[in-house]
Amino acid sequence: MGFLRIRTTVDECPGRLASLAAALADKGGNILGLSVQSNTDGTVDEFVADIPAGAETVREALEAAGGRHVQVVPATAHELTDEPTRALLLAARLRAEPWRLPELLAELLRAEDARWVYGSEMSDLPDPTLLTVPVATRRSVRLRRAGLPFTLTEAARAASFVRLAQPSLRRRPGAERVVTLSDGTEARILPLTELYREAVRDLHDRCSPETRRFRYFTTMPALPPHAFDRLCDRSRGRSLVAGHDGQVIAVATLALTPEPGTARLAMLVEDRWQGMGLGAALARTILAVARDLGLAEVRAAMHTDNARMRALLTSLGAAVTPTDDPGVVEARLAVGALTETAPVPDEH
Repeated sequence: MGFLRIRTTVDECPGRLASLAAALADKGGNILGLSVQSNTDGTVDEFVADIPAGAETVREALEAAGGRHVQVVPATAHELTDEPTRALLLAARLRAEPWRLPELLAELLRAEDARWVYGSEMSDLPDPTLLTVPVATRRSVRLRRAGLPFTLTEAARAASFVRLAQPSLRRRPGAERVVTLSDGTEARILPLTELYREAVRDLHDRCSPETRRFRYFTTMPALPPHAFDRLCDRSRGRSLVAGHDGQVIAVATLALTPEPGTARLAMLVEDRWQGMGLGAALARTILAVARDLGLAEVRAAMHTDNARMRALLTSLGAAVTPTDDPGVVEARLAVGALTETAPVPDEH
């Protein structure tokens, strides 16, 4: 018959695994891989074996040896890998490209299909061949594997794997950053807090309609209170301010997206401080924050005529591509591609 993946549920009692192994050996089977997993109705023993007997013969032999719910599906030689090594390699790929989470989850659990589901679709279904793995609020990955139902152990592995793709929102101590601009002026970069509500509103009011349009895609005459609240909400991302002489002169925002490992960057620099290196210093600092959060990629949507922002992100290594809107382009920057990083400001 060749390689088979064989799974059976057994009661916990001494010698049961030995009985199963003996039953496979009696049918000419050579066990090449073994895993033991917990499940709701007992322990699941899974074998990968090179065995000449057919699937039905193997099933009958294991049932006679005390196995329950025996399932036998074809396997291939490439499945004969060391499972911890395979999981570590997949984890490394996930850290580099977390937006490929469904695909890599499917590889981890050898599922036939994996796709995003949302909202009401996320509720658990009474089908052991489907596994729904929560990723974020109202967002999950659903896996399907018709041949072998998922076990509790596999569900736990999937949940742990997903955590690798999620940003770490822990605090990290660091120092306030002082930057020297092209004219010799010094500006301070530090995290945005509620204390800066009025100062940020004043910054917004001082900016020209064109500068606000570049930031918000509308001239937005006034900054709504809820917009500032979102900037301060650390569950949504991180924001930094640059200050000089008691005024906030720039804001940079890193907003987490539903797509794992990615965030969107937006910046607002007061007109009279543009072209002095402040935007570059602020961008590098918030990209260091992105790196500290464990993000893999930062994206920014820009008007096509926002030449200054486009040049800044391109200088940092971003690739700029068109979007469906002819007036908008998108910059995508791999966080690990930065060769120079800034210290992360203290978050006290």
